[in-house]
Amino acid sequence: MAKGHHVLVDCYDVRSSVCKDDQRVQEALVNAAKNCGANVLGTMRYHFGHNSPAGFAIVVMLDESHCSAHAYADEGLIAFDFFTCGDTDPELVWEFVRRELDPDETWMCSIQRRSRFTKVSE
Repeated sequence: MAKGHHVLVDCYDVRSSVCKDDQRVQEALVNAAKNCGANVLGTMRYHFGHNSPAGFAIVVMLDESHCSAHAYADEGLIAFDFFTCGDTDPELVWEFVRRELDPDETWMCSIQRRSRFTKVSE
């Protein structure tokens, strides 16, 4: 029995202006989650570049779980994480974000989270 649906998306060759615009990406995540029926509980974001390479980290907490983004502006990479349970479809959340940000190259991995995993080590 699935305990949630986890979608990981890596976006490559993202425009520098997008990789540095944490506010825009946060708004895209929040709006996408709401448009898909998720309940947004809160957000946190941090803009890197003061003492480290430019980029950002964002977490959007949902009643259904979370959405997050981590940008590496110098590499043109944004890594997204969408994890939901219940009726909220994380692939649909990603579709809303994709339409808003229009990244060039994307790779997606979709995982059904289970109530039990196979134990692989002690």
